[in-house]
Amino acid sequence: MVFEFRKRIYGFECDVYGHLNNANYLQLLESARSEAMIEMGMSMSRMHELDIQVFIRGFELDYRQSIEHEDLITIKSWFDEMNRVKGHWVQRIYNSRGELCFEAKMVAVFASGGKATRVSEELLEIFLGYLEPPAD
Repeated sequence: MVFEFRKRIYGFECDVYGHLNNANYLQLLESARSEAMIEMGMSMSRMHELDIQVFIRGFELDYRQSIEHEDLITIKSWFDEMNRVKGHWVQRIYNSRGELCFEAKMVAVFASGGKATRVSEELLEIFLGYLEPPAD
């Protein structure tokens, strides 16, 4: 399933050129992933109740074109690979004209008590229900 998150870009998020500051991309991606997890019924609060943490292991970032001040962006988020230890998220940011501006690929690992762990088969099945085939 592809989750969508929309947000307007404000001046405080931009650099002196009126473009979204590079430092703010990761925060936007985190917001979009958090909303996706909430839609799945797996909010961080719920994960905490299950004693499961999600730690980012790595990012691959591809800046394609600038995002401008006051643009209304759409962030599309999905995971295209998931197992009991880790998941791979893909996130793309589009401007209000529908043009692809940015793409991120992220690997996250499951943990419990601060150490990598395998999630239960039941929890994995919940995530697999939202799995999206690899794009492109």
